[in-house]
Amino acid sequence: MASGGSAIRGSRVGAGPMGEQDRGFHADRIKVSYWDALGNETVRYFAASLPDEEIPVTIDCPSSGLPAGRDRENPPSVVKLEPYKTHLAYVKERRTEEEAESLLEEALNQLRVRRGKLSPTN
Repeated sequence: MASGGSAIRGSRVGAGPMGEQDRGFHADRIKVSYWDALGNETVRYFAASLPDEEIPVTIDCPSSGLPAGRDRENPPSVVKLEPYKTHLAYVKERRTEEEAESLLEEALNQLRVRRGKLSPTN
C-alpha cells in the first residue's frame, strides 16, 4: 500500500549552492551579431578558441528567413529565388516534343505486348 507522504521527502529543494559550482564552469565564448536587410539582429555564440575563418559570414535570420551578415550597415542582399519546378518541367527541359512522343509510343507498345493486345513484331 502506498503511503501518503511527499514524493520528494528527504531532499532539500533550493537549499544547496547553485550555479557554476554545481553545473561546472562555462567555456569561454564570443558573441557574434548578424543583421538582415530588415534590420533584425540575431546573436550567435561561438567558442572563443574557434578560428575566425570557421565562424560563418552569413546565416539565415530565424525571424525573417532572409540572409543575415555581420556588417550592420551593409547586410547581404536578398537572393532571387527561382520558382518551384515540377518534375514535368524538368523533363520538358531535357526532351523535345518529338522525343517525348517517341518514348510514350514505345512505352505504350511495351505495355500492349505485355497485356497481349499487340504482337511483339509490330
